[in-house]
Amino acid sequence: MLNEMTGAFSLGMHGGHVELSRIPPRPYRHAAPSAPWPWIDINDKADPEQPNTESHLIPKSCDHTRCEGWCWKGYPQSRFPNWTPSQVEKFKIREAIDRYDRSKKCTIFKLDVDKQAIFNDAGHFVIADADDLEPEWDRFKSDKQGDGLRIRALFVENLTGPALRMLGAKYDIEPSFFSSPLNWIPSHHQEDLKQGCGDPFYPVIAPDITLTLPFIRSLPDSVVPRMTPLDNGDFVSQMIDPQAQLRLESNHRALVLDLLSVYLVRNVAGNTIISFHANIRLPTTKASYLHERIRFAGQSVYWQRILKQTDDPTFLMLIFLWHVMYAWEEALHHLYEHIGVLEITVVNTARRPLTEVYIIRAHLLYYSSLLVIFKKVVQYILDTPNPALTPAQRSTSDPLMKGECNTLLEEIGRLKEKLQLQERRLNNVIQSIFTSVHISDGKIMQEMTEVALRTSTSMVFLPAIFVARIFSMKVSEIDPGTNVTIAQYFELTIPVTMATVWIVMAYQSGHIFPHLPFWKRLGWPIYLLFYLYNRQLEKNKLNEGATEGTTEGATEGIIEEATEERPSPEVESPEANQRHIL
Repeated sequence: MLNEMTGAFSLGMHGGHVELSRIPPRPYRHAAPSAPWPWIDINDKADPEQPNTESHLIPKSCDHTRCEGWCWKGYPQSRFPNWTPSQVEKFKIREAIDRYDRSKKCTIFKLDVDKQAIFNDAGHFVIADADDLEPEWDRFKSDKQGDGLRIRALFVENLTGPALRMLGAKYDIEPSFFSSPLNWIPSHHQEDLKQGCGDPFYPVIAPDITLTLPFIRSLPDSVVPRMTPLDNGDFVSQMIDPQAQLRLESNHRALVLDLLSVYLVRNVAGNTIISFHANIRLPTTKASYLHERIRFAGQSVYWQRILKQTDDPTFLMLIFLWHVMYAWEEALHHLYEHIGVLEITVVNTARRPLTEVYIIRAHLLYYSSLLVIFKKVVQYILDTPNPALTPAQRSTSDPLMKGECNTLLEEIGRLKEKLQLQERRLNNVIQSIFTSVHISDGKIMQEMTEVALRTSTSMVFLPAIFVARIFSMKVSEIDPGTNVTIAQYFELTIPVTMATVWIVMAYQSGHIFPHLPFWKRLGWPIYLLFYLYNRQLEKNKLNEGATEGTTEGATEGIIEEATEERPSPEVESPEANQRHIL
């Protein structure tokens, strides 16, 4: 199962199928065959089933005629005795051999490249899962390349236990080739050293090459399964996991991890490329898809010209790497579009997707590390020429290989620059978010300051000692021996309280009667009554739909004085005289 929040994966067998629930921390120490203790950690005890070191550990080459099938039935121990049962169990080959999905048959798609650089679909064959597998083994080991072929590519889909053992025994594959993709460990190294037969004057060694390369791929959001987060743990901490799928809601895409695992047998007697595809419930690159893509690459005039000039099978491996390059380019293009939407969202709306921005930044850091691995793989191919070629062949192949690898390295550098640009754009989005937050905080502080200023101007402050002395007086009814009675207490406190309330109301009435001076606002009860009375009259007139009547009398003069103090040149009416009397 894939946990969408943590984005972590693991391989396991449940109910007869392989599930991916968490990619564990990568144990790089177990990725290369040069490790003297494959899949043994510091605290692990020595396996009592280790082979006798006094005996010859390297078994002789098997021609598959007199071994009675032991070379494939006992794989990997039959070819690599140092891989004990506990080690085979630990690096998950035992699960792949014994606990695979028996309802699915392993299909191997074949692609042949002849000496004229023509790509031909050689069909496919199925390794059945039966009780008696000897006929399957006889058919598989007898399937050999013709004389007119330069290289054969095998694309393995739904790898089963018998298929794994047959492939390992026939091509003498180091078990680390299977353990690396099963555990998603990036690796690139020479698997085995075999005596070649190149130029008779130059004895050569043709090393097999293995590549395990994780990369990022963009897929429609609808095809990527959505899983629930873990029951425990913080939601945000689970979301910010760089190995998780990164969903881009703006364009309905999802950036997911994919894996390229290729094994190249370089031999003048016949070259073979094996492409391993993990049997997991995730939309990773399938064997049938990659088989079709590589075959279409053979229709390119550019690549046919290259393959006609050289017999080096490593050039076909470069086409596999171009598939990874295309996936990276498309993924970063969709990420570029999504970041543009985030920028517009921050500028035009009040939404602040800060958590999403930090999640994308965490993924970008992880993507940078994957690009570093990609660059190392290309550099490794450039630095590992094919020793099975003659000097004349190398004079043609080496310049072509250098040019193609440099082209890939330049493309990887461009992807790196694009990632750095995305990082700078995200920093700009973060700065915009914080700037908008500061502006909002400034507006809030300004409003709070204005409210505090209005509140402070309408308050009356009395001396603290004066107030304390008045309201803390002791009365004889409660504290005998004092001279103040409770009646005298109320005679003093009630007028002080009323005077305080009266003055405060006079200050507050300035919002209703802004044109009256303070000494006139001390008569606020009278002005307030007339103000309320006049409002009621206006409300009644509006309800009745009547015009102005004779109801405007003496009260009108008082309200006019309360709302606007200005002299009138006209002769004063009796109502005005009454106003002055008031």
